[in-house]
Amino acid sequence: MATFVLIHGAGDVGWYWHLVEAELRARGHDTICPDLPCDDDSAGLPEYADTVAGAIGDRTNLIVVAQSLGGFTAPLVCDRVAVELLVLVAPMIPAPGEAPASYWTHTRYDKEVRNRYGDAIALFYQDVPPELAAEALNRARTQSEARMGEPSPLRTWPDVPTRVLICRDDRLFPTDFLRRVARQRLGITPDEIDGGHTPALSRPHELADRLEAYAAEQGLLGDH
Repeated sequence: MATFVLIHGAGDVGWYWHLVEAELRARGHDTICPDLPCDDDSAGLPEYADTVAGAIGDRTNLIVVAQSLGGFTAPLVCDRVAVELLVLVAPMIPAPGEAPASYWTHTRYDKEVRNRYGDAIALFYQDVPPELAAEALNRARTQSEARMGEPSPLRTWPDVPTRVLICRDDRLFPTDFLRRVARQRLGITPDEIDGGHTPALSRPHELADRLEAYAAEQGLLGDH
């Protein structure tokens, strides 16, 4: 049995992962889906990582999975607890010492050829069932920007096996953009699945399959 530590993105809540969580629990795994203090102006990346580490407690056999802005928190968690595998899904991939607010400039995001979408449904949830998309918007919180300009305390990428999974229909982070950033920053060729920016809501079964396959490749499943 593995323990999947599921980290949500900007202005979100742990509920984002609830369908994947149900899939993984049905397969015999433990899951943790903490709410980050993302609407708290006094909280920054260290507090986000502390929140996750506190939720983990003394659990072991950890697989940390992070979506979008959660990619800035995930490597810091790996500095706090013993992690066996790190999986970044439709992620932001931080460089050491980089502030989240600087990510867009540093990665030349503004140079990407991409369409502009006028609302959150079209940008983030285009392939999510309407009732789930509405619930996601209802649960969303305002992402505090108060400390997003602070450099990340990340000094070097953690010595943890890392996988990057990108979504072919992601309207926020186009595939060419994430392929380039993953290659430049981690030397990794990403894996790909169909779907938009929020696959935990649009394709939970497929995403759970991928996560479990990654765990199996690392020999982390055992008997369950």
